[in-house]
Amino acid sequence: MNEQQFAELAAGYALSALSPDDEAAFVDALAAHAEWAHYVASDAATVAALADSVAEVPPPRALRAELLAQIASVQQDHPAQAAAPASSLESPTVVPPESRHRSWGPRAWFALAASLVLLIGVGGGAVVIAQQLNRPVAVVALERIEAAPDAREASTTLPDGGEATVHWSESVGEVVFVSDGLPTLSDDQSYELWFVRDSEAIAAGVFEASGDGNATALLSGTMSPGDVIAVTVEPAGGSPTGEPSSDPIVAIPTA
Repeated sequence: MNEQQFAELAAGYALSALSPDDEAAFVDALAAHAEWAHYVASDAATVAALADSVAEVPPPRALRAELLAQIASVQQDHPAQAAAPASSLESPTVVPPESRHRSWGPRAWFALAASLVLLIGVGGGAVVIAQQLNRPVAVVALERIEAAPDAREASTTLPDGGEATVHWSESVGEVVFVSDGLPTLSDDQSYELWFVRDSEAIAAGVFEASGDGNATALLSGTMSPGDVIAVTVEPAGGSPTGEPSSDPIVAIPTA
């Protein structure tokens, strides 16, 4: 499981809405990548805050009936998964590696949507919560940084006339890279972020840019004062060695 897949499943984990296979894969990934725990904490906080702030309202009859019909259909198609209890981080579901099937498709997102509806009594506020949880984590982090009293940023101009900016806040503890005009990559390449500290490059996550070169990416790990935030072009999925395999196309000093 890569970081993007982990981030996509974090909301479902916070709501105990993942299938047993997805939850087992998620827990394994969390154990292997402690630096990704902020996705879980952020989504859990969002669920708690929105659950407390949204008033219960009677659900539309048609919506309730449609949801119940779909849930019943999923249970019939996958009785073992439907009956499986949700587990906690302390006692994850144990699934033999040979039988694990990692699915990132509609079923996981339907489970999330169903749990969101149940969370507030199948009320109209489900739409609000779903919209909040489906927002990219990098965008949410950027808003937190910009709202912080110690928010800072540093920018550089790209060779083709675009711009790249790093946003960070020590109190928030997050760093977000925003760009426009990044070059288009081939299918077998990815952009990778790095903290460059004392001549050492520390991997901070892989990201993709849109067709026009725009990107908003949350860096994994912790920035230290004076770090340079760099971007390199790597093989798809990131550098196989854990070190940059090419010269940076972007390097932004933060001091």
